[in-house]
Amino acid sequence: MTPPMRCLVVDDKPLAIDILTDYVSKVPFLQLVGATTNPLDALSWVTDRTAELVFLDIQMPQLTGIQFMNALHGRAGVILTTAYAEYALDGFEHDVIDYLLKPISFERFYRAVQKAQSQLRAAPAPTDARPYLFVRTEHKMQRVDLQAVLYVEGLQNYVLLHTPTEKIIARQTIASLEKALPAPAFVRVHKSFIVALAHIHTVERNRIVINGSSGNTTVIPVGDAYREAFHRML
Repeated sequence: MTPPMRCLVVDDKPLAIDILTDYVSKVPFLQLVGATTNPLDALSWVTDRTAELVFLDIQMPQLTGIQFMNALHGRAGVILTTAYAEYALDGFEHDVIDYLLKPISFERFYRAVQKAQSQLRAAPAPTDARPYLFVRTEHKMQRVDLQAVLYVEGLQNYVLLHTPTEKIIARQTIASLEKALPAPAFVRVHKSFIVALAHIHTVERNRIVINGSSGNTTVIPVGDAYREAFHRML
């Protein structure tokens, strides 16, 4: 029997937490492991793999939902819950599972968690990592050898994979590519950059120097939301 999805509710409004925890209790394939107004506490639950699905508010005083997702590094699925429709685009750029606009009906909530179940439990996690991946370019699927990738640059709905010999434009978001790249060999260091640890030459404060071909180097910024996790990996 498949175990229920372990979920976490993060919202700075206690009433919103009460509504969502009540909804969770009505769904047999969900298990509530925590509910908090403190997003920093919630990050530790996800880091410890206690939660695999997060119901996340965007407007919170300590840490915004966008900053929270930046720090997640794809370790859990996210369903955004907010009163502000204008944040929908930001959410989907982070590959969230769904976007629920408050006030949230149970019917709409249930459709979202069915979608989460389909995505998070669709297939078992791979047991080994391939040394390559395929990305969709303009007219074809192109194989990319991971050891050749220096860093990845996000360009709205495209990504640019930099190698010593070419730049490959792939038709996907940086958030979706981040999930496909093996950790800890690749690490997100900025909303627009993923770097290959093997190609880092030096790290100085908020700057990473990447070794390229023919002695060329590239300087990559480290975003505030990613700095702590990046330095822990080093």
